[in-house]
Amino acid sequence: MSKVSSEIVTEAVATILKNSQEKKRNFVETIELQVGLKNFDPVKEKRFAGTIRLPTIARERFSVCVLGTDKDCDDAKANGVPCMTVADLTKLNKNKKLVKKLAASHGAFLASASLIRKIPRLLGPGLNKAGKFPTVLTAGNSMQTNVDDVKASVKFTLKSKKTICMGVPVGNVTLSAEDNEKNIMLAINFMVSLLPKNWQQVKRLYLKSTMGPSVRIYGF
Repeated sequence: MSKVSSEIVTEAVATILKNSQEKKRNFVETIELQVGLKNFDPVKEKRFAGTIRLPTIARERFSVCVLGTDKDCDDAKANGVPCMTVADLTKLNKNKKLVKKLAASHGAFLASASLIRKIPRLLGPGLNKAGKFPTVLTAGNSMQTNVDDVKASVKFTLKSKKTICMGVPVGNVTLSAEDNEKNIMLAINFMVSLLPKNWQQVKRLYLKSTMGPSVRIYGF
């Protein structure tokens, strides 16, 4: 049972969208769910992590790169998706700076099932260290579906053992209020389900657009 009512989220989204209209930016502002926890010791308690696919893509500009066979890369190119073949990856020669640059240039990576086990051998630990180890391309799904699934997925995890706060993109100011609200409610309930004591460990929840003020939707 969610302790955040849909009415509160509706109000908060309306405020955020109104602010974005009044002060238009030269880019699409992302709406982020900001979480503050309580009664949670990130040093002693087991780190939690979970990924959920939201109904609507929150980050349209989120870049996904395919690491694959020649056929995978042909499919990627046909869909306007950045890609690299085994030959391209081999040319990087495990150079740490080049691998780090690759990791920074895309939001996420996809790799064919036949290639994914070879990634550490081809690139070293760079992508893994950046938290961007590739997701496997799902056989039977189109290239666009695979890419959209990654774009629409968000991960909840604490980034270090020193913090009990996190922020996750859940929408943007070009989406309808309804689409934003669906994403937000699903994200909140999923995040709470990851916590050992559920709502007892949630201190505050805010929604915030990239350049707008924070709007509190839970806690004091």
